[in-house]
Amino acid sequence: MYIIAGLGNPGSKYNGTKHNVGFETIDILSDRFGISLDFEKYRAICGKGLIEGEKVLLVKPLTFMNLSGQAIREVLSYYKADISADLIVISDDVNLEPGRIRVRPSGSAGGHNGLKNIIAETGSDSFARVRIGVGLKPHNWDLADWVLSPFDIQSRAAVEQAEIRAAGAVVSIIKDGCDKAMNDYNAAESSLGDA
Repeated sequence: MYIIAGLGNPGSKYNGTKHNVGFETIDILSDRFGISLDFEKYRAICGKGLIEGEKVLLVKPLTFMNLSGQAIREVLSYYKADISADLIVISDDVNLEPGRIRVRPSGSAGGHNGLKNIIAETGSDSFARVRIGVGLKPHNWDLADWVLSPFDIQSRAAVEQAEIRAAGAVVSIIKDGCDKAMNDYNAAESSLGDA
């Protein structure tokens, strides 16, 4: 079973913020594949279903971003999942422009507290991740304030398209593996230009 975890913060006041693009991408997958997010367990909102014939569990941790790993560790433990084979994490990335995504099979947290906590709680950084660009913070902004703020209109439109591509990248990882998804989705980024 694939565990697909979108990171974010629970509560309506965080809806539409940069930190919640992982939650929003889970919602896209939920809608696209008819997977109801209909139960709360492992300190997360979850939904079970099928993507490309594979069993999946969609997960939106309720532990808040900086403690995302606590919920994900519980899920992995319950299902006796192999973190490197079964876990896909979707998160925001301030080092990518709005509208861009990056697929990686493993790696450091890159300064992202949610990813950092997953690595700390599980003892591994060997899990697939799909990162969605939310843009660099302006010099006069605190990083926490930046990621907890909403997008401007132009960035919002770009990010909504990126979330759709991120959902496609998750499907690609499940169907063809992370290397293929990287080739297809990361290479496509270079052709986007500055538009």
